[in-house]
Formats: sequence, structure tokens, C-alpha cells
Amino acid sequence: MKYENFEGPVEELVLMKIREIEEKENIKVLHVVESGSRAWGFASPDSDYDVRFIYVRNKDFYLSLRETKDFIDWELNEVLDINGWDLKKALQHFHKSNATLFEWSNSPVVYYTTDEWKHIYAVASKYFACKSALYHYYGTANKNYHEYLCDDMVKYKKYFYVLRPILACKWIEEKKCPPPVLFDELFNTVLEDDLKAAVEDLLAKKVKMSEADKAPKIDKVNQYIEEKIAYYKSLLDAMADDRNPDWTSLEEIFRMQLSI
Repeated sequence: MKYENFEGPVEELVLMKIREIEEKENIKVLHVVESGSRAWGFASPDSDYDVRFIYVRNKDFYLSLRETKDFIDWELNEVLDINGWDLKKALQHFHKSNATLFEWSNSPVVYYTTDEWKHIYAVASKYFACKSALYHYYGTANKNYHEYLCDDMVKYKKYFYVLRPILACKWIEEKKCPPPVLFDELFNTVLEDDLKAAVEDLLAKKVKMSEADKAPKIDKVNQYIEEKIAYYKSLLDAMADDRNPDWTSLEEIFRMQLSI
């Protein structure tokens, strides 16, 4: 996909935009990644680039009595979707074991990062909680399945918006750690062998289809999805909350970053 008059690789474009954001917003960007289908490894030919970043402002910003904004929505068009979270917001969401934030932290497509971010994530990663993550992925799978995959004709891309969170649930259940972002790693590690041929065929068809194309639903895959959604609902109902209630380490890393 082309972007205005820019002819270089998208990585250069993203870094150019990040530098522009840093200058105009007076921030320091700590970490920049791709999220969504391109990071998951099943983008359509016409998928846009979902760029996410974490940033920090100077100390005085956090000491202000005025209401402050903790995110930046920078660009949204047919090629780029760029937005970022303030570090304070990110650390608050790490405390909740926000699954999306863990995905940004583990994205296989990193446009830019810093030593500060590596140190921050080393601390924040200890706040991963299985129940919170399972609830996120179960909810995503359940919502997307009933919204997109119950008609006779469906968009094949939507299968992966359901299968991926189901396999993420399976990974968390078995390994008790954040699931990998790449679908291939989930597929190769935790998907049952008797489903692999059907999912491989589905993926081969999907990568040739545009975002809007539809085809007949696949009963075998739908049945698997329904069984797993019901299973993880029961599992979640029986699980205890395993979030880490302590704030000390996150607050220390936040204060340390502001003193740099």
C-alpha cells in the first residue's frame, strides 16, 4: 500500500511519524510495535498498519492539578492507524494484567524500543494473571464468534479473530504465562492435531481473500469453537482471581523513569 508521496519501506514511515509525534507532543517514546493482524501473522493484502506505542512525559506533567490526557490518537487512514498510551496508564493496566498491553509488549514486529522499556517490562511482566488474560481472550472469542461466524456465509478472516483467542486461552491454561502473539506459534504448539489440516486450509484461502470477501462457513471449525467457548466459560467460573494486588514495584519503576 502506498502512503501519499512516501516511497520507502513502512518501517521508515512509522519511525518518521514517531519522531513527528515526539516533537509536537513533547514526549519520549519508549516502545513502538505493530499490533493486530500483521503482528498475529494473518494480515489480508489490504490490511492497514496498527501501530501502538508507549510514551512518557516530563515530571511536571504528572504533578499538574489539571485534568490530563493519558493517550495519543495520532493518525487513522487507509494505511496507518497510530495511537499510544502514556506510561502511567500502561503501568496501571499492567497492574490489572491487561492482555492487550501484554500483546503490545511481546509483539514480533518492533519498530523501535529502548533500554528503559526493557527494564520497565521486566518488572511489569510479573503482574501477568491467568484469570484476567483468560477472561479477555474468552470474551473476544465469544463476541467475535456470535457476531461474525454464525451465518451460512462468513468472512474467513474472522475465523482467526476467534481461533487465535481460543488458542491463547489454551496456552494460558497449559503454560500459565502470556501467550505468543504470532498465530503460527499458537497453531504449532497448542492446536489439536485433528484440527490442523482444516485450519491450514482455512488460512491458505484467507490470505488470498480481501477484507470483505465471504465464503461458506466450515462446520468442523464452528463445532470446535463452540465447544471451546463453553469449556472456557466453565473454567473461568471456577477460577480464583490471581492478580498481584501490590503496587510497589510498578510505582518504583514509574518514579525511576521520571528521574532519568
